[in-house]
Amino acid sequence: MKHLIEVEKGREAADGRPSAGPVYRSAFAKDGFPPPIPGVDSCWDVFRSSAERHPENRMLGRREVVDGKAGEYVWTTYKEVYDTVIKAGASIRSRGVEQGGRCGIYGANCPEWVISMEACNAHGIYCVPLYDTLGAGAVEFILCHAEVQIAFVEEKKIAEVLKTLQNSSKFLRTIVSFGKVTLEQREAVEKSGLAIFEWDEFLLLGCNNHFDLPVKKKDDICTIMYTSGTTGDPKGVMISNNSIITLISGVDHLLNCVHEQLHEGDVYMSYLPLAHIFDRVIEELFIFHGASIGFWRGDVKLLVEDIGELKPSIFCAVPRVLDRIYTGLQTKISSGGMLRETLFNVSFKYKLHNMMRGNKHDEAATICDKFVFNKVKHGLGGKVRVILSGAAPLATHVEQYLRVVTCAHVLQGYGLTETCAGTFVSLPNDLSMLGTVGPPVPNVNVRLESVPEMGYDALSEVPRGEICIKGNTLFSGYYKREDLTEEVMVDGWFHTGDVGEWQPDGSMKIIDRKKNIFKLSQGEYVAVENLENIYALVSDIDSIWVYGNSFESFLVAIINPSKQALEHWAELNGITGDFATLCENPKAKEYILGELAKIGRDKKLKGFELIKAVHLDPVPFDMERDLLTPTYKKKRPQLLKHYQINGFGPQLIKSRESKLRWPRTEQLPSRGSSVAVAPSPIHKGRLRRQILGSPPRIAVRQPRRARIRSKSNRCCDNTSPVQIEGVNARSRMERLRVFSYPSNDARCAS
Repeated sequence: MKHLIEVEKGREAADGRPSAGPVYRSAFAKDGFPPPIPGVDSCWDVFRSSAERHPENRMLGRREVVDGKAGEYVWTTYKEVYDTVIKAGASIRSRGVEQGGRCGIYGANCPEWVISMEACNAHGIYCVPLYDTLGAGAVEFILCHAEVQIAFVEEKKIAEVLKTLQNSSKFLRTIVSFGKVTLEQREAVEKSGLAIFEWDEFLLLGCNNHFDLPVKKKDDICTIMYTSGTTGDPKGVMISNNSIITLISGVDHLLNCVHEQLHEGDVYMSYLPLAHIFDRVIEELFIFHGASIGFWRGDVKLLVEDIGELKPSIFCAVPRVLDRIYTGLQTKISSGGMLRETLFNVSFKYKLHNMMRGNKHDEAATICDKFVFNKVKHGLGGKVRVILSGAAPLATHVEQYLRVVTCAHVLQGYGLTETCAGTFVSLPNDLSMLGTVGPPVPNVNVRLESVPEMGYDALSEVPRGEICIKGNTLFSGYYKREDLTEEVMVDGWFHTGDVGEWQPDGSMKIIDRKKNIFKLSQGEYVAVENLENIYALVSDIDSIWVYGNSFESFLVAIINPSKQALEHWAELNGITGDFATLCENPKAKEYILGELAKIGRDKKLKGFELIKAVHLDPVPFDMERDLLTPTYKKKRPQLLKHYQINGFGPQLIKSRESKLRWPRTEQLPSRGSSVAVAPSPIHKGRLRRQILGSPPRIAVRQPRRARIRSKSNRCCDNTSPVQIEGVNARSRMERLRVFSYPSNDARCAS
């Protein structure tokens, strides 16, 4: 593997521990990990040293709005930001917060966010960011769990914080608004015994006070970053100064090796949440180089306009944003007339062909870049040279498309909050890395550990297993949760829970999630994320959630179809109606099922891995309904609850049952709830009933033991007890004909 070097041999399984593959690191670290940055021992040193080297460089910028119209970006220099940080730090200390105290920051990215963060860094105060998209429940949990003493809050988020005061006021003493404070808000805060300040008012508190900056050590905690989490309460990930400055050193070394060095003239668009580690470390890297950070206006509809005005050179995104760019380009091209569409497609194929032959993207088709793809480039401001995707997998066809048409390097990275973001990143001008996250960054060791229960062997010819990481970028543990820390940290190795596959060139492909596995009623295990990645290759769908449980023999799915693709299909088939109407059309569902089956056959999926019923939802999965994390990962228990409540689960089960000729759903007169009378298609003379949607769920006439014959005539027994919301079921005969499952059961990890 040309991009890796082996530093330790693999080991066989022993003493109850699974086997593990060899330990690898980046070939860019063949002579050892990059050395520490001289004179930089903390995140405060990163900013301080840049302010000393580049005092007049533009640092933070926002668009000036006059009479409701946004104008040019207005900038503050590193020297001006430094002076404001010193004032903010003194004001924080004047409110009684000492080194090791906790300071919360809640709101969308803005200059005040960064200034508050740097003030914490200056005085060794733990910065505790809160996701801009978190609701009051999670906000209250974090404020109380971290024992936050002072909170900086975006003006429009103050109301959310006020809802938490009944409990958070045990620790919280000061609230600082990034904007104004109303009289009602001030009265409510003072009634709870707290103080609240507007931003400018707060900065005056420290004017007449001087506080010496404490000594910061590398191992000191810099931030407690709460992961959004797909289940349960957020976990507080403690990240040290050393983790962040080690990552900066490694990424800087990597960029130098691929001749894409950052410099002080680079510009970054800050719109991904600063409360997420991905954006936080990118901005730290820009600050280290004395480069510029411009902020969006907080409205996704205005993002493209902000990008056009800012003209960033580096653009970071999550796949959902890039998917929208891809869909928008496709729509514009298809509506631009046959001549333009043909010219674009021919240019695309020509440039892609040359890139696949090894030509660099800026040399593969210079004429096409100048006359065809130049408009795409200018749509992103005209100066973007690197587009970095992270936080979730980017579809291969989207990555390939954008690599060709944006005239920029499109790289995919992988990392977790616990690994301080960057752990793997694909390399420029290498199309063989499409669909992978590239090789490791040059400051970590990586190995795969076998997952026998899922059939993944780290020592096989094609090594597959759980990705494990070791290095100085790792977190210091979960705040107040040593038990959870011990679960994922074994002998210095962080177990990510993600299943990866080494590629021949040394890049890593994420193929599954260790916990997202469940068993169907016939005893077959399903690795659901792997299936979702395969079905996502269907160009007619934007997003898919696959569901199954131990009481059903088949899989179902909720799908967000591509509006453009579905409307095009309807036009070809003479079907009318708006997008929402098309999603309800049975023929549309049959069409999507056919496309899913086609990709399933192409990828040689097994029969039980094929989707048997779908619901088409015209509304994309979103954070507003709590279906996605702020990093656009699916919240599977919440998805289950949402679609169960809205009745789509029973609809899917019924549609599948009708194909199997099972009895129809009837009404239970005494409760007014739907009851499914659903015996096995083969089992005779024994019915069971189950109330759908009105807890507690009960099963009637449960057999003690059942022998079931599947459609493939295989027989199997199941006599092990399974606890289902208070019902002790003893056979697959008792599987629930309902699209629900207790979220705390290990088999509902999907």
